[in-house]
Amino acid sequence: MLTLSAGVLLGVFSCKEKNPLLTDYNTPFNVPPFDKIKVEHYEPAFIEAMKQQKQAIDKIVNSTEEPTFENTIEALEYSGGLLSEVASVFYPLTSANTNPQMQELAQKFASMLSSHGDDISLDPELFKRVKAVYDSKEELELNPEQQMLLRKVYNGFVKGGANLPEDKQARFREINEALAMLTVKFGNNVLAETNSYQMVVEDEADLAGLPESVKQAAAEVAKDAGLEDKWVFTLHNPSLIPFLEYAENRELREKIFRANSLKGNNGDDKDNKEIITQIVPLRLERAQLLGYPTHSHYILEDNMAKNPETVNGFLASLWEPAIKRAKTEAYDIQKMIDDEGGKFRLEPWDWSYYAEKVREQKYDLDQNALKPYFSLEGVKKGIFLLSQKLYGLQFEKLTNIPIYHPDVVAYEVKEADGSHIGILYMDFYPRESKISGAWMTEYRGQHVTPDGNFVPPVITIVTNFTRPTADKPALLSLDEAQTFFHEFGHALHGLLANSTYPRLAGTNVSRDFVELPSQIMENWSTDPEFLGMYAFHYQTGEVIPTELVEKMKASGTFNQGFATTEFLAAAILDMNYHTVKQINELDAIAFEKDAMDKIGLIDEIIPRYRSTYFQHIFSGGYSSGYYSYIWSGQLDADAYEAFKETGNIFDPETASRFRTLLEKGATVDPAELYREFRGAEPNPEALLRQRGLL
Repeated sequence: MLTLSAGVLLGVFSCKEKNPLLTDYNTPFNVPPFDKIKVEHYEPAFIEAMKQQKQAIDKIVNSTEEPTFENTIEALEYSGGLLSEVASVFYPLTSANTNPQMQELAQKFASMLSSHGDDISLDPELFKRVKAVYDSKEELELNPEQQMLLRKVYNGFVKGGANLPEDKQARFREINEALAMLTVKFGNNVLAETNSYQMVVEDEADLAGLPESVKQAAAEVAKDAGLEDKWVFTLHNPSLIPFLEYAENRELREKIFRANSLKGNNGDDKDNKEIITQIVPLRLERAQLLGYPTHSHYILEDNMAKNPETVNGFLASLWEPAIKRAKTEAYDIQKMIDDEGGKFRLEPWDWSYYAEKVREQKYDLDQNALKPYFSLEGVKKGIFLLSQKLYGLQFEKLTNIPIYHPDVVAYEVKEADGSHIGILYMDFYPRESKISGAWMTEYRGQHVTPDGNFVPPVITIVTNFTRPTADKPALLSLDEAQTFFHEFGHALHGLLANSTYPRLAGTNVSRDFVELPSQIMENWSTDPEFLGMYAFHYQTGEVIPTELVEKMKASGTFNQGFATTEFLAAAILDMNYHTVKQINELDAIAFEKDAMDKIGLIDEIIPRYRSTYFQHIFSGGYSSGYYSYIWSGQLDADAYEAFKETGNIFDPETASRFRTLLEKGATVDPAELYREFRGAEPNPEALLRQRGLL
């Protein structure tokens, strides 16, 4: 039970009037007042928000009325409104614009919020009322969305330990609090490791092979670090990836590759091995307390896949064609090395470099030649155009709205008739205050208030794209352009949400369904018809030449053995960690090696994420869920074929059905929702066709 001292309470009340998180925002579109929020505002805001939710819960529990859907389930759903508002500002910023003070607070809040959540889910009187409503569900005249909410609330209590005896509930609380702290620390360590590494190059000859834009960006990083006439490369993707793809200096490729693959595994105070040895057993113990054989069974029950057996079978069905293709690709690369007179065996730090050379040799396609046609601004206009053609959306840039960093841009999103849909923030470039990767999240989720007012969403996309240089705009690699389309698909899922209850809106769907709206957008990014509508040379305005498009199309499945294998290796590693039924002793590095040896991962490839920096599963909410990207891949490949089958990749009727899928969020079972869109079960062969693995 959360207790507060009188002094803390006085502090909350005395600063309430001045705390922008505890007063009306009074901003355009009621977005968070980022320009007014200071670090010291968060703790009193969280304390007050938890206090208010506790009061709302007490009101439900102490009600003398018989439990009903309205006075129990709906009341509970809306009880944490302020807490959700505060958390929806703080946590996105801990990823996008953090600092040591916020990281310290995140550690502190992890314990507070875990305790607060357990106070609710383990309240016997509250659960008694929830169960009473659930047990009478057949007699209630609930609409489908209300039925879904009731089911999720009840199941949430059960999985939150409500049925456990008191002594086991105490242990359940301890586990939750420990896991909350450990997962935050894991993520902070990865961020620190990423930010602290610099590879300084002093001799320009060591930059041979690198595009001028990459060298210029490295020189600017060096200059900012006070290192004149030098070049600095980091572990941020816009620096790391092109170095591995183009640098001729093999020793330096190995150096930066090893630095990246050893994040969280350097035997220092940022080492994550010990954290993993604590997280995995704690997750298993919690699952078994609740009667599940493994953590994966506990997690997957609520996903489309339902159980680890289905996931493992799915991954195994893809592994054989993927590793077979990867071995062929490795043979082709080794042959090129040998033909060039190389006296070495292909290693992981060689793969990207030689794969690009094989691509050029086989398809006469230099990936770097594509960049001038994928300026950040041009890709953004293309995405806006696609959204307009599919859903009639309009985007108006805003300049009178609070932002949390100068890099951030904001847009109002409107329907074709000009009516307001929501606000979209976009934050494109890497910096030390931002974790690596790309993601979408929300500062406010769409919902309807208890008194019937529709609350529009405030969505954000955060990426780590290549920055503009002194004489060039931001030019994206094809992979970065596809990432932009991907995250925008998530954004549309949040923006077009049309649900009543917060927990059922937008992206609050099962983990193996949430990637469908994002991944389907990637299909348009390289469709020859659409490329002709948005891929223009940043200097001349010339549309991407047909010759280049044909080369892109011909090489579309190139290196898919590698890409699919490294992904599957990580997904299988995730499942291995979370399907263990007994742990006596855990050595993360030995465990990883054993898992990869069992599936026959070749030495030339490592998992996309090694254990010690696998943030998705150890700090990002994807435990037993990393498979979901490729599970959704079979959905997105099949869904895009629905458009192609009409002969019009912008077919209005198909787009309307897909928009309905986006709008419904978690109000309908995802398998049913997909069948409603497609009229059939997804065809798993569509994914293999898409990747050229059939």
